[in-house]
Amino acid sequence: MAQANARHLLVATEEQCQTLKTEIENGADFAAVAKQHSSCPSGQNGGDLGSFGPGQMVPEFDKVVFSADLNTVQGPVKTQFGYHLLEVTSRT
Repeated sequence: MAQANARHLLVATEEQCQTLKTEIENGADFAAVAKQHSSCPSGQNGGDLGSFGPGQMVPEFDKVVFSADLNTVQGPVKTQFGYHLLEVTSRT
């Protein structure tokens, strides 16, 4: 079964998500941005979600995590929780 390691941040609006993505793409540290802005408890760990398999996250999240390029910020991805930026750090 496939496994992925990823980190993410969660915010309320697409606009804020896009602004943070631009900051990260311009050199801001993903983990630091997640700690400062993410409304998910994982933000305190730099957004680290650890290792998980398909079906353990909401479908919109899974689709990106199990298809996106590694170490590239993806998003905004809208789920029932809000807007996410995702970065897949490894996948098997």
